[in-house]
Amino acid sequence: MIGALLLVGFGVSLFVGFNIGGSNTGPAFGPAVGAGVISKLFAGALMAVFFSVGAWTIGRRVVNTLGRELVTDPGVFTVESSIVVLFFIGGALFVGNYAGVPASTSMTAVGAIAGLGVAAGELDWAVMGEIAVWWIVAPLVGFWVSGVVGRYFYPAINRWIAIERSDGNLLTLDRSGAIPMPKSGPNTTRREVAGTVVVISIGCLMAFSSGTSNIANAIAPLYGAGVDLNLLIVLGCLSVAVGALTIARRTLDTLGNDITDLPLTAAIVVAVISSGIVIGLSAIGIPASFVIIATMSIVGLGWGRATRSITVSEGVRGEKKPNVSVGALTADEPGEEAPEIGEEEPEDTPSAADLFNPETTGRVVLMQNVVPILSTAGAYATFRLLFAVWW
Repeated sequence: MIGALLLVGFGVSLFVGFNIGGSNTGPAFGPAVGAGVISKLFAGALMAVFFSVGAWTIGRRVVNTLGRELVTDPGVFTVESSIVVLFFIGGALFVGNYAGVPASTSMTAVGAIAGLGVAAGELDWAVMGEIAVWWIVAPLVGFWVSGVVGRYFYPAINRWIAIERSDGNLLTLDRSGAIPMPKSGPNTTRREVAGTVVVISIGCLMAFSSGTSNIANAIAPLYGAGVDLNLLIVLGCLSVAVGALTIARRTLDTLGNDITDLPLTAAIVVAVISSGIVIGLSAIGIPASFVIIATMSIVGLGWGRATRSITVSEGVRGEKKPNVSVGALTADEPGEEAPEIGEEEPEDTPSAADLFNPETTGRVVLMQNVVPILSTAGAYATFRLLFAVWW
């Protein structure tokens, strides 16, 4: 009987991993797909590879936090309870994926496990408090770091990137030899190739950071129940790969085309800062929400870019006020020389509506809150009922 239950547990775990692949491929490779740099299929393949590397290395620490430390009594994680927890994690994520919205997998998973812990009276509130504090601090760090970059370094980065797409294919196959080899297209410039490599590399970094944090969401309950960690990581990564190659097409459309016209420069800056924070938190065993950190980084970057219209002394004296808007990120074309700090007029800063699609953004924000609530409330109510009936 236990063997049959364990197979069910594996099946539910694979379902969670499938939805993680669908949810996290969009944030990682949406900008590259939306810009036409890579295909959805290639994005899914890259997601599968680099997610697995992150999961196999740093991801183990987050698995230990959720599977062994968040709940004080390891006996709470039976095969049966793990199945219920994973069911609510996967079900809630599936709702987000069906809506085409990349939900916070870490918040969803922690919520479901916390629901079990509270219902059983075994939640380690110290560990939960540490995770919650970092969930507040990390987005603020992303905001301020991005703000500093936006104010002082964004124009220089924008000039350095300055990528323009040429006509025709970026790469072609040279079939003159025994083995076909890729080469630059007829109109492809070296700068264009370098920029494309940068964009794809950033996506791979984001996929790696996703693996460090999100593998735990698919396998931590079963690890808490005593299943071998290496086996679980392999199964979890395989299921993420399937999700990345299939259902992720919806979130790739949302992140790459619908929600924002985020400039390439801003996308690169946000990805590097957000991924760095997520990897750092994963290294100390804290599950992090990449989507929320990235969102605050976008806001911070736009805020910093908009404040370039005033100097620090003018701001302190209240002589000028910036037109603070995330839309400031669209103020400069790649390669364009930006005015010095204090020389730009606030009226030249575009509005946020120039950067975000309000309808799609509202749907994303709504689902980002609904999905973790569904997971937490569903798990808590179910375990309270089960404990009242059978224990």
